[in-house]
Amino acid sequence: MVKDEPFVLAGRTFKSRLIIGTGKYRDFAETKAALEESGAEIVTVAVRRVNITDPNRENLLDYIDPRKYQILPNTAGCYTVEEAVRTCRLAREAGVGDMVKLEVIGDQATLFPDVPATIEAARILVKEGFKVLPYITDDPVACLKLAEIGCAAVMPLAAPIGSGMGIRNPYNLRIILEQARVPVIVDAGVGTASDASEAMELGCDGLLVNSAIAGAKDPIAMARAMRLAVEAGRLAYLAGRIETKLYATASSPLTGLIR
Repeated sequence: MVKDEPFVLAGRTFKSRLIIGTGKYRDFAETKAALEESGAEIVTVAVRRVNITDPNRENLLDYIDPRKYQILPNTAGCYTVEEAVRTCRLAREAGVGDMVKLEVIGDQATLFPDVPATIEAARILVKEGFKVLPYITDDPVACLKLAEIGCAAVMPLAAPIGSGMGIRNPYNLRIILEQARVPVIVDAGVGTASDASEAMELGCDGLLVNSAIAGAKDPIAMARAMRLAVEAGRLAYLAGRIETKLYATASSPLTGLIR
């Protein structure tokens, strides 16, 4: 059977290609249970919304061991370059690390990223030694620019954050993948396991999921479904699907038939 290459991100090797978020769960205990069931090794945390810096309040890091998981602080809720850069610096000063998920939101209704601001913030953070994973539109040109700046990966959206609509433009993702100089991780818009599998079948290196797990009727079961979907989709990509045809092709031999 085909052998997969390791998933290397910002110089670190991971077994799981699934990244999960920590927002929208009922409590930190449910967050921990979903993380364990997902098999993910990277967990992203909104620094401005989830406590990981104040030891005097309930702290997510009391439930998720940073020695076992890679904590990926993100700049969710930031609308300017200055806010995003300051949030990343705060996370590093708190000892969380220098690998960050960069979000600079441009519109409150759609939560689409502000592309010029994201590129500017990425440029500043890369110069300061951060390993930057930017959330970006499914724009091949923007993804190329971010890779050229020195980002550790690019994270194009599948659909608006929390929409659950799945991959709306697989063609742009294919172009991004063809041009990729760094890992491509689909971020935002995944609704269910089939969406996760589709992303991996396209050849994406990884997948970030939050709302689809946390908002499910049974988040723990959905976390497992996402784990299996990412594994199945990746294996299908490596195996190589059959060619799509308009007409039927017989699956049994056409020679040596009984007359």
